[in-house]
Amino acid sequence: MASGSLLALLDDIATILDDVALMTKVAAKKSAAMADDVSVMTKVAAQKTAGVLGDDLALNAQQVTGVRAEREIPVVWAVAKGSMINKVILVPAALLISAFAPWAVTPLLMVGGAFLCFEGFEKVAHKLLHAPHEDAAERESHAQANANPAVDLVAFEKDKVKGAVRTDFILSAEIIAITLGTVANAPFSQQVAVLSGIAVIMTIGVYGLVAGIVKLDDLGLWLSRKASSAAQAVGNGILRAAPWLMKGLSIAGTAAMFLVGGGILVHGVPALHHAVEGTGAAAAQWPVGGLWAVLVPNLLNAVVGIIAGGLVLAAVTLVKRVRGKSAAH
Repeated sequence: MASGSLLALLDDIATILDDVALMTKVAAKKSAAMADDVSVMTKVAAQKTAGVLGDDLALNAQQVTGVRAEREIPVVWAVAKGSMINKVILVPAALLISAFAPWAVTPLLMVGGAFLCFEGFEKVAHKLLHAPHEDAAERESHAQANANPAVDLVAFEKDKVKGAVRTDFILSAEIIAITLGTVANAPFSQQVAVLSGIAVIMTIGVYGLVAGIVKLDDLGLWLSRKASSAAQAVGNGILRAAPWLMKGLSIAGTAAMFLVGGGILVHGVPALHHAVEGTGAAAAQWPVGGLWAVLVPNLLNAVVGIIAGGLVLAAVTLVKRVRGKSAAH
């Protein structure tokens, strides 16, 4: 009897072990399939957000123009940390909004797009409305602060970092929204994996490239001091090109504010979106149609962004004046 019970127990244990082995094998297959799905969806999401990534790169590279050489990497690092905090906030928020209030995604994105257009228009307005001597005085003040070792550069750069992190928040929100749209029908666990993966990849990619761009002049200086004439020629070429590259990125960054912000606003208004799409489709029939089909919608997005930025700046200026008068009385 005892031996029979022992054999039955061993048989039960063997059966359980077989079941565990089978379930482990099935789970492993499912995990592998899920990993493949996550990999594919992450790749698709990365492709869809590549345009915004370019805008993000241009916008953030320009944020460190005029910063002292030894402060460039700390400034980039400070913005990168702010960017990661943005995404730590945005990823859970996007998942919650998608689960409980999907209707709120578009209005929130449009508010962010309008703010981005406002920032771009404010930059352009500042450049156009301020006299050259005022800009020269501001640059001189910045140069003196950079040259003065007694100045707390971390405090001096705080506004620059805050502005960059604020702009990054809007662009990161669009990247997360585009990614969420890509995985909208996927299981929740895969949504979390893809969104988290994109958040990390984009942050490392953007700020790694930004760090490389802002240190190009140091690379050029290092090469120019080499014994090799070829290295010296390359180094001198980099030194000559670096200021123009940073100037170009500054212009591209401002343009990207209108392109991205205007694009968000256009996508949020169905009639406007269809009109822009229709114009792009018509432009595809022109000579070199493929180029026009891409260029025309982007130009229209930029025009919408410029108009929206001007309207928001006018509204903000009016509110400030009304508040100023109220405070005076």
